[in-house]
Amino acid sequence: MCLFGLTASSFFAQGFVKEPDFIGEAFILKADSTSLKLEKETVKIKTKAGASMYIVGIGKVKSKIEVDGCCSNSRTSSNNDLKIVVKSVDNLTDPLSIISLFKFDDKKKVRKAELSSAGTFSGGSNNNLDYVEFVGEKFGESSYLITITSIDIGEYGMIVRNPNSLDEKSTIVSTFGVD
Repeated sequence: MCLFGLTASSFFAQGFVKEPDFIGEAFILKADSTSLKLEKETVKIKTKAGASMYIVGIGKVKSKIEVDGCCSNSRTSSNNDLKIVVKSVDNLTDPLSIISLFKFDDKKKVRKAELSSAGTFSGGSNNNLDYVEFVGEKFGESSYLITITSIDIGEYGMIVRNPNSLDEKSTIVSTFGVD
């Protein structure tokens, strides 16, 4: 792992790894200094009530992000630290406040992640995504290098927000899978 960090640092310093072209694009930086572009998906936001809500008026209503398909075509292994380069508007903002990395509940035909829920007696909660912890640092002129030291096998999504935009819709998610 330490060797990977030194190798990655030397390639960054020499300029062999360039930033993604567009805001919101991201790629996984592999140990051999090649990159794997994350797949961009359009999401659906669905809100559903449980059957008990219709029958007796007691239950929960949940809003979820949904992405069609069981799994992303962008695949990596969970052997080493995962390093992802993410293009943003600039890299002056703390990456933890504009980059959301989360795990999907993967089913046979769709990947889902819960955004919020409201229950008859339990009240409401939002920001319910299964977030993945990462460390971020500046990369190039307007990108970030995020490092995840421990990641489980599964399907993941990433949303990059623009801190300068007042009215932004999170309809594009970059996805990848860990085998």
